[in-house]
Amino acid sequence: MPKKKTGARKKAEKQSERQRQIRATKDNLNLAERPCNFSMECDKCGVRQKNRAFCYSCSSLQKLPVCAQCGKQKCMKMSDCVIKHPGQHTTGLQMVGAICDICEAWVCHGRKCLSTHGCECPLLDADCKECDRGVWEHGGRIFRCAYCNAFLCEDDQFEHQASCQVLESENNKCASCNRHGQYSCMQCKISFCEEHVKRKGFIYKRNEPFPCPKCGFKTSESKAMSLSIKRHDYGRQSGATERDAYYSEEYMQHKFSSLECSDDSESDGFGSDVDEN
Repeated sequence: MPKKKTGARKKAEKQSERQRQIRATKDNLNLAERPCNFSMECDKCGVRQKNRAFCYSCSSLQKLPVCAQCGKQKCMKMSDCVIKHPGQHTTGLQMVGAICDICEAWVCHGRKCLSTHGCECPLLDADCKECDRGVWEHGGRIFRCAYCNAFLCEDDQFEHQASCQVLESENNKCASCNRHGQYSCMQCKISFCEEHVKRKGFIYKRNEPFPCPKCGFKTSESKAMSLSIKRHDYGRQSGATERDAYYSEEYMQHKFSSLECSDDSESDGFGSDVDEN
């Protein structure tokens, strides 16, 4: 018969399970919820911007810096601090230990934050896909596209996501055959049928989206998205037909002007013949 668990044992198991859930939640945070990408308002000029050590507009120092790794503003007296402060809590510049070269935000003087943030900074290589600007070249926050998962700055996020669901093809058919594309990859901008989205010898997990056979990015069902095909303003996909060209405004004006000229010339010729007779 198994031994009965004591109250202390049950409490320890609940605490370890809670800590595991907290760690899993921190690993799955969105980019907009990361401490290094928090929204900050400057104390001096009032400009709202990304969490930074110094204001992007006036370069003033912030009174209450936020750690880019753990997100705290106040360091408690019992923690893994590199600079010891026994018996007192620290805020402001007494709490910080470094400035991240990637996200330009303060990092607290905790041993774990100083040793891990440089390698785990989520804004590493965070260049906007539309304007190619990095974190140091604009003052706004960084976001990811909901479809292609690309980095976007605060100025171009809505414009990009509005035009992201466009396939780089003339139709919504599979790239390998002529059947309807049931799954689409928003990074490659191509569609696949149910047969060609799967690769031979690859083990797929249940209840997870199929990865793209070309780039490995997760695919989405085409029926759940508002997809459109690529259009051109020139050539055979310009959208204008012969009937539209025939009844266009410029063509009708040209036609009427030519008819009026021909009528005038005929009347002049008829009148001259009558006078001569």
